[in-house]
Amino acid sequence: MLRDELDLRRKTEIHEVEERKNSQISMLMQRHEEAFTDIRNYYNEITLNNLALISSLKERIERMRKREELLEKEVTEASTQNRRLADPLQEARDEMSEMQKQLGGYERDKQILLCTKARLKVTEKELKSLRWEHEVLEQRFTKVQQERDELYRKFTAAVLEVQQKVGFQNLVLERKVQALAAVVEKKEVQFNEVLAASSLDPAALTLVSRKLEDVLESKNSTIKDLQYELARVCKAHNDLLRTYEAKLLAFGVPLDNVGFKPLETAVIGQMLGQGPAGLVGTPA
Repeated sequence: MLRDELDLRRKTEIHEVEERKNSQISMLMQRHEEAFTDIRNYYNEITLNNLALISSLKERIERMRKREELLEKEVTEASTQNRRLADPLQEARDEMSEMQKQLGGYERDKQILLCTKARLKVTEKELKSLRWEHEVLEQRFTKVQQERDELYRKFTAAVLEVQQKVGFQNLVLERKVQALAAVVEKKEVQFNEVLAASSLDPAALTLVSRKLEDVLESKNSTIKDLQYELARVCKAHNDLLRTYEAKLLAFGVPLDNVGFKPLETAVIGQMLGQGPAGLVGTPA
């Protein structure tokens, strides 16, 4: 009984081994068949590529042969053309030599022209600068003329105004001096008449005389002050007139038609100096 079981197990194991062997054999045959197919396809592709390359090379060789024949024909024609153009070529070379000589002269003329253009540019630049300076100077000249005219107008107006004021002040001062002189003269006459008509004692007469002298001295001092003020105003007018004339001369304006004259003091013995108006001496 045990022997049968062992025999059955052995047969079963042998059968399994044979099945595995057959499976491996079948798998190996399939792999070999696939590898053979791949190799056959690979070599078939290489063969086809080589046949195509051979055909392409044959066509290329044929084209190159035809091109070589064409080039040989062109070379023959070019040689014939060169032989035919030898004389014109020599003539062209001679002409080129002559033109090169002329080109040397042209280059010199070109350099001279460039130098002349450069000097012309510098001259044009200088001319432009001079024109600009001329325009600037004209504008400055016009501005200076306008300033001169404006200054002349202002000076004229100022001098007229000062002259009017000084004339009015002189008239007022002169009238005051004349009025004071008339009053003093009238008072002296009245005083003399009173003295002649009265019979005062010497002491009273002396006292009255002294008071009268004090009054006369006060009036004389007032007259001198007015004379000094008159002289000072005349001096200020004359100083302004000299400054005005100096400015006109500085601006090139002639003094022929100025129309203003220095003022002279109406006080007898009063002289106007050359110093500032504030330095006019008081009358002695």
